[in-house]
Amino acid sequence: DELACTYAALILADDGISVTDEKLKTILNAAGVSVEAYWPGLFAKALDGVDIKDLVSKVGSGAGAAAPAAGGAAAGGDAGAADSAAKEEKKPEPESESEDDDIG
Repeated sequence: DELACTYAALILADDGISVTDEKLKTILNAAGVSVEAYWPGLFAKALDGVDIKDLVSKVGSGAGAAAPAAGGAAAGGDAGAADSAAKEEKKPEPESESEDDDIG
């Protein structure tokens, strides 16, 4: 259901058409896909005011991750604290040996 609504929303965005509940239902019906009744409305509300093309083009670029850190520093936040928090997130967690023992 989610994947069908995602593809329908991408089709609408590609054609420059706003994503609405009715338009999602129309595309899903034309494709012969049946979804739970709440999915099209849920997607339409979630994507209201969102530039889907812009969102898709930034996937994996890292631009979204850099923006909050830069925004915090520009607003007078402590950039050093933001940098240390980012470094802490990157540390790999040590694997416990007990997980290997349970496998047998």
